[in-house]
Amino acid sequence: MSAGTTSTIAIIGLGSMGLGMAQSVLRAGHVVRGYDVTPAATAALATAGGVVGSSPADAAMSASIVAVVVVNSAQTETVLFGPAGIVPVMQSGSVIISCATMAPAVARALAARCAESGVLYLDAPMSGGAARAGSGELTFMASGTPEAFAAARPALDAMAGKVYELGDEAGIGASFKIVNQLLAGVHIAAACEAITFARKLGLDIAKVYEVITASAGNSWMFENRVPHILEGDYAPKSAVNIFTKDLGIVSDIGRAETFPLPIAASALQLFLMTAAAGMGRDDDASPARLIAQITGIDLPMRKDA
Repeated sequence: MSAGTTSTIAIIGLGSMGLGMAQSVLRAGHVVRGYDVTPAATAALATAGGVVGSSPADAAMSASIVAVVVVNSAQTETVLFGPAGIVPVMQSGSVIISCATMAPAVARALAARCAESGVLYLDAPMSGGAARAGSGELTFMASGTPEAFAAARPALDAMAGKVYELGDEAGIGASFKIVNQLLAGVHIAAACEAITFARKLGLDIAKVYEVITASAGNSWMFENRVPHILEGDYAPKSAVNIFTKDLGIVSDIGRAETFPLPIAASALQLFLMTAAAGMGRDDDASPARLIAQITGIDLPMRKDA
């Protein structure tokens, strides 16, 4: 496809990531069709200039590229093959960009089922958060056939700052993403533990944040998530339940491979305890609140709360 050619690209799942991706694709000059179960999300797409479908199949029907930006493999399978699934309405040679974090074996199975219908499948989980989705600077950890990469290129060019082409079969991208999620979950859990520990020591945690972000103990997650704690803002930019899911996948793979993952297991338990305390849908910095409740320390509260 030559530079400047307009494609019709569908985005299924218009949460904080999917909506930002749709906006980036619109900005690149493509036609965007979309679907989400939440009326506010589809209204936001319409406001941005996209076309709202009445179902996943309706949104995908005229698209040559469909990005599936849902929570997990079960939702992905429903979008692809459910009662209003997209695969039966997609033309041969069109491509699905599958973005959910999932077990590598599931990605391979979904790709094989798509291939039976002549539909290409790019295993392309991403990282970067809502802000980078909206600015078209996501990192994609992608694997698939050369044909799948070529077919997906117009969308990837619009949505990505970096596309890692990691192999020619589905499952490899999923494997890279699950390693990333192991680290992300552990780093968030460690950040929550560290900042609450600092509060227990009587320190000014805003000053702790300033010092640590300029020191060797810093991590991307510490730098990104601790401000949520300092502001007392636990509105979900990424939810606790994302990490009960993703670290659960890590745990399942470790068990299947007889591979010990003690640090990831500890982080998983912290997220599970936070979810069990009623904060599963809150921001993934919420383990700090759980630790504060257990230990009796005070953390900042939102000024408008």
